[in-house]
Amino acid sequence: MQLLRRILISAVLLLFTILLNAQQVDSGGYRRCGTTERLENRFLKNPAARILFEEQQELFNKIVREKNLREPDESARTIYTIPVVFHVVLTNQSQVTDAQIQAQLDTLNKSMAGLNGDSIRIPSWFKALFGKSGIQFCLAQRTPDNRVSSGIERITTTQTNFSNNNDFVKRSATGGANIWDQTRYLNVWVCGLTGSILGYATYPTDFNPEEQGIVIDYRSLPGGNFTNYNTGKTLVHEAGHYFNLVHIWGNNDNSCSDSDFVDDTPNQDGATNGCFTGAKLDDCNLSGNGIMYQNYMDYSYDACLVMFSNLQVIRMENALSLYRSSLLSSNGCEPVVDRVNDARLLSIDAPLQRLCDNTFTPAVTIRNEGSQTVTSLVINARIDNGAIASFNWTGSLTSLTNTTVTLNKLTTPTGRHTLTVYITGPGNTSDQLTDNDTLSLSYQYNLPVSEVAEGFEGGVFPPDGWDIVNTDNGIQWQRITGLSNTGSASAMVNNFNYVQKGEKDDLRLPNLALANIDSSFLSFSVAASGTTAVPSQPASYDTLEVLVSGDCGASFNSIYKKWGADLNTRVATSASEFSPSASEWKKDSVNLSPYINAGIILVAFRSTNGYQNNIYLDDINLRNVIVNPILKQRGILITPNPAREEVAVRFYPQPVTLRGIQLFNIMGQKLAEVRISDGATNNFYSFNMRSYAAGTYIVRVVFADSVVTRKIIKL
Repeated sequence: MQLLRRILISAVLLLFTILLNAQQVDSGGYRRCGTTERLENRFLKNPAARILFEEQQELFNKIVREKNLREPDESARTIYTIPVVFHVVLTNQSQVTDAQIQAQLDTLNKSMAGLNGDSIRIPSWFKALFGKSGIQFCLAQRTPDNRVSSGIERITTTQTNFSNNNDFVKRSATGGANIWDQTRYLNVWVCGLTGSILGYATYPTDFNPEEQGIVIDYRSLPGGNFTNYNTGKTLVHEAGHYFNLVHIWGNNDNSCSDSDFVDDTPNQDGATNGCFTGAKLDDCNLSGNGIMYQNYMDYSYDACLVMFSNLQVIRMENALSLYRSSLLSSNGCEPVVDRVNDARLLSIDAPLQRLCDNTFTPAVTIRNEGSQTVTSLVINARIDNGAIASFNWTGSLTSLTNTTVTLNKLTTPTGRHTLTVYITGPGNTSDQLTDNDTLSLSYQYNLPVSEVAEGFEGGVFPPDGWDIVNTDNGIQWQRITGLSNTGSASAMVNNFNYVQKGEKDDLRLPNLALANIDSSFLSFSVAASGTTAVPSQPASYDTLEVLVSGDCGASFNSIYKKWGADLNTRVATSASEFSPSASEWKKDSVNLSPYINAGIILVAFRSTNGYQNNIYLDDINLRNVIVNPILKQRGILITPNPAREEVAVRFYPQPVTLRGIQLFNIMGQKLAEVRISDGATNNFYSFNMRSYAAGTYIVRVVFADSVVTRKIIKL
């Protein structure tokens, strides 16, 4: 099945249908969901966003399809608990009670888990497909800044209704409520909606992070006054979208060829209106069991929506693990413990992963998690198991605020080490929670080198002095044997199986010091390939860069960047993982001469994933050139002189206006000539004197604006 690529073909038709209000509407005038309409309006404003969205959805479908997942044993299902905050944005807060919010959460949890009592409505022929998810929800017990919360935020507004086409409800500046950290909470906005829409949601790969979440009309809550849509099933439906389910009929009404990309839900030609019993047939199901109008991703009345399918559950749980996994590590469900004295070591901000000097100054961020103002702390630092260096901090750190502290300078030996920092206090009292007082950071320091010759033949990876930066803690550069340009190993980043596009992974060389040389070039062998999918925008290509930092990795300049046809060494695309043959390597290089005498520099190879295919590196060599001092002084050097056979004519710097080099005997007869075309880049030419008689000869060098002659002796 094709993924949302069909949206590209049907977008204009779909939007036209929406604008004519021909979208599925029930007899009461309600439109169950505004998710697709919102998405289409965003695509009209930003066509490139459609392409990226479709490619991300194709990638997700491919991952789920290739995993060939089956419904696990119900008794072994993992429970995932996600904190939810309900932003109740109304002109009259009495229209929604806390009891309704709790009832809504109960409905959501029971529906996800398959514990809903109305599941008895599932007909016998669909019972084997009844999905039971481990995704559960709690009312948030704390705010993003760790203050006590009920999970319900009430905002009294002057806006009677909000629209799915502008997301004003998600911003306080437009009468709504600002989002809580979307990486830690599922945000649900409860408000009045225009256009008879019951709710809408954002897909995991949908646009602005500040808009992620679900919006529902307050009248769809349990006990609300939307007849047939007031038992809380709207939020269940929109939660399906939030975890990457599409409508059960796909996204295009009246089309049996469209799909919801779930194999255990029957195709249907459009949304269902009303409530039915028994088998319901349509143009896609002319006989048999009919459509699954009982599915939460249909538009039936609340009373008839009673199930997700097994594979819908698999799809949602994979969307959670691939796109919304940060919700699982949130502490939003944990109640705030009222502590008077609790200082927390929030982060170690310095040093960075790589040092270029044997001394460094640690910097940390401290947070006061207690209610009492912190006025003093002892901050201790040690390298490995070495001596402890203590720093006495004094100040005024009020409750739930942060401060950055710079410690005393430390000296490190060479090699890879661990910096451990821990705090004691606060003040002259005991810290009531010591679990958050200690952090560690790994770093390395090595003396700079001026030579590099690395083919990854050693068993240690990364090699001594090298390191890897892998910010997403996912797939990274690795050593692989049996695939190489020379030898038996190379370095590879597995972009073929990388889930997230745009992730950057660095393979960094040892610290370099380029001094007392005239030029420097870094050469390397590379192998890369695309996939059968033709990327529709540059961001969808794998990219290889060479970066140079003059401040030890704090910032980088890109001096080499290639992707697509410029990078790929296999002409044909490959639907499987790329393993280069001996002929599918090419040598490339970058000029590091501008960084000579620039102090210590850090060079990195960076792969930016476009979910194409694997990239390989081998034979990384640094070649430094020292020019003959006489050649540097004169600009032209002819050697050897006297000569017996080969005579070389060298230039420094590379001649721009050189037109030719001629060889004459002492009688003025021209014996040989090299003509130079415009754009030539050589600075080395030669003559073979073997067949000439001993004696004196003249080399004549012709430039566009001058002529230089030199005598040479043939022995």
